[in-house]
Amino acid sequence: MNFKQIIFPIACTLSLTAFGQKPMVKADSAAKKTPLDYTKVIPSTAIAQNGLFNVRQVDQKWYFEVPDTLLGRYLLAVTRYVTTPQGYGSFGGEKVNEQTLFFQKGNNNNLFLKGVVYRQESKTAEGPIYQAVMQSQESPIIASFDIKAKNPLTGNYVIDVTDFFKKDVAVVAIPAEEKSAKKLSALADDRSFIERISCYPINTEIKTTKTYATSGPGFTVGAITGATTLRLNTSIILLPKVPMRKRLFDERVGFFANKYILFDEDYQRTQTKYIVQRYRLEPKKEDLAKYKKGILVEPKKQIVYYIDPATPKKWRPYLIAGINDWQKAFEQAGFKNAIIGKEWPEADTTMSLEDARFSVIRYYASETPNAYGPRISDPRSGEIMESHVGWYHNVMKLVHNWYMIQAGPLDKRAQKMQFDDELMGQLIRFVSSHELGHTLGLRHNMGASSQTPVEKLRDKAWVEKNGHTVSIMDYARFNYVAQPEDHIGPKGIYPRIGAYDEWAINWGYRYFDREKDEFAEEKLLSKMTTDTLTKNPRLWFGGEGKDEDPRSQSEDLGDDAVAASDYGIKNLKRVVANLKQWTYESGDQYDNLAELHKGVVAQYSRYLYHVLKSVGNRYVTKRSVDEKGVVYAEIPKQKVKNAVDYVGRQVFDAPLWLYPKEISDYINLKPMEDISDQQTQMLNIFLSQGLLFNLSQKALNAKDPYPVSEFLNDLLPLVWKKESNQPLQDFYLRSLQRSYLEKVGMLINPKDVADGKMMSSAQRSDVRLEAIAHIHAIRKKITALMPQATGIEATHLADMQTEADKIIKKTTLNP
Repeated sequence: MNFKQIIFPIACTLSLTAFGQKPMVKADSAAKKTPLDYTKVIPSTAIAQNGLFNVRQVDQKWYFEVPDTLLGRYLLAVTRYVTTPQGYGSFGGEKVNEQTLFFQKGNNNNLFLKGVVYRQESKTAEGPIYQAVMQSQESPIIASFDIKAKNPLTGNYVIDVTDFFKKDVAVVAIPAEEKSAKKLSALADDRSFIERISCYPINTEIKTTKTYATSGPGFTVGAITGATTLRLNTSIILLPKVPMRKRLFDERVGFFANKYILFDEDYQRTQTKYIVQRYRLEPKKEDLAKYKKGILVEPKKQIVYYIDPATPKKWRPYLIAGINDWQKAFEQAGFKNAIIGKEWPEADTTMSLEDARFSVIRYYASETPNAYGPRISDPRSGEIMESHVGWYHNVMKLVHNWYMIQAGPLDKRAQKMQFDDELMGQLIRFVSSHELGHTLGLRHNMGASSQTPVEKLRDKAWVEKNGHTVSIMDYARFNYVAQPEDHIGPKGIYPRIGAYDEWAINWGYRYFDREKDEFAEEKLLSKMTTDTLTKNPRLWFGGEGKDEDPRSQSEDLGDDAVAASDYGIKNLKRVVANLKQWTYESGDQYDNLAELHKGVVAQYSRYLYHVLKSVGNRYVTKRSVDEKGVVYAEIPKQKVKNAVDYVGRQVFDAPLWLYPKEISDYINLKPMEDISDQQTQMLNIFLSQGLLFNLSQKALNAKDPYPVSEFLNDLLPLVWKKESNQPLQDFYLRSLQRSYLEKVGMLINPKDVADGKMMSSAQRSDVRLEAIAHIHAIRKKITALMPQATGIEATHLADMQTEADKIIKKTTLNP
């Protein structure tokens, strides 16, 4: 929906009688519309419901009665799937659409339904800037409803909403991009209808069935039948008349937030602001004095999450426990019993899972190995109205494989394909807590795990008391650093709500009433954040792991990626040695073994890329100008050198342990392809113009520089070394050396320059000169290795010497 439409009203009518023509006759559509008598539209036989809107059903027609008191009031319309066909890819309970709306009296006995696009705001609700902002954000008219009648008893306006909900109206239907992805085309009017409309005090629920023509992908129902039928539910919920006070976002605390532009007559430029998404949590009036004294009080309105009754009963207590685990975080904000998980009251027929008043953990019968935690919030204030957490059945498969691969050597319960219910339940609890954090407004904090020293991850007493990461919002998964001899129990292996989570909830949910507005509160919170982070740097918010900072990564642990990954490799070797036994299930045709082995290889790769992020990057710490310390800081040189050494040990020395005969005899492995690809990828990174240019630039301003020459000198002996007399290991080494020489040659004589294309910044830098110096070092190393070589190794080195000479000669000819 494009909300940048401009509606031009007709300002006047031009008479042409002076030119000898007949006056223009108004079209029928412009004729004055007169409401009918109420009983002619709503007979006594109509089915009546009262609520936010009084709803009347007359045969297959549905009418809303809209009171004057709701004109101009903001309404949040949320549309979700109720049921979907097999193979559709989306599931009942998932959100389809969301839009803020309001009714406005029209110009011809009609009501306009208008959409709200919240993008700009004036700091004050009066004055010239306020008027200017109001004049530049006209809300689009989404629909116009004729007033069919007025209720003589209430004065409510009667409008026919049948076609609005039955047909394909954008704001309460499937978005165009999703229809395109799902191959949905024309709506079949004869197979689309309103099932029912249900009324509640602050919301109205509209359940519809819609059928679309479709080609459908693959073997979906749509592909087979040419049609896709969906059941949808639209919740229209009344937003608060007085919005909750905004809480303005601080980059140092990880909350989801809504962006807007602030106009302030006392400020000489617009300001970009962000409103934090959070529930409205306030002390009861009678408890306010206690709250201010630091006494825990119950909130005016508790946060409640229900469990979908479709959820298998044995997992419900664990999902509830994952919800209730957040209570200790809310205690940091001054509230007790602030959040609770409950079973869905199946006997209560007045409640609906699609009702926007209720937050629910929905269970989806899906092969998708995933879970997610969305939020629906008031765009004016960020107030979270409700959430429907999605829990897919195969998330259990995901956590099973993670736990076996990362913690199998530490926990005997993880050494089989079917976990005991207690173990799986605790893993479900961890997923529940993580996703609940998102619904409370918290973003991922991928830097949290970096705040735990690696040695503490092996300290039984410490890690069982404090956990292996300070935030459950990290992708820290399980403690793969711990070794079997450490005897660490589940408390030191599972993720849990940590110190950062408690701090973030305190920041987002603590109640303030002394500050006059959100801007005064922003200053208070900024100082509080600065003071807190100064005292406790472990509460650092590391973001989503998308910038260059190696401390902020998904799936990693500890403050030293090399040390953590070396410990992880030790455990992976134990997993590989036992994988055939652990994956045994009667009747299985080694599918389990293939699946888990693939997971082991993926875990090995994760460790490698955790280490690599230290090469050529820097630390990034968001700070206030009032906070001590720099934003960008160099990574210590020794950490980078350790990362290069790790690649030599764990990649350039071919990881043959990943592909033992005990496994390769039973599943189709391709170690030559996999290992060669991994080694080549590392050379592509280490000998890329971009990385070398980045290193050269950082070395110019570093306190402890790591120049390109030193980096290449460290890399050289990891590749150009004496054969091991292990035929397979030496085979990979020769291949690696050939690739290495080729890539250095490309640095010296890049193809794009030879083809006459424009030089890049890296090509104009000293990188090529460093490569020229390096080719001579390689030539010297090859010469030193040749006297010790025999057989194919001697032939290989002689060939490498010839190739190196060719590169040197070409360099001389093309200076």
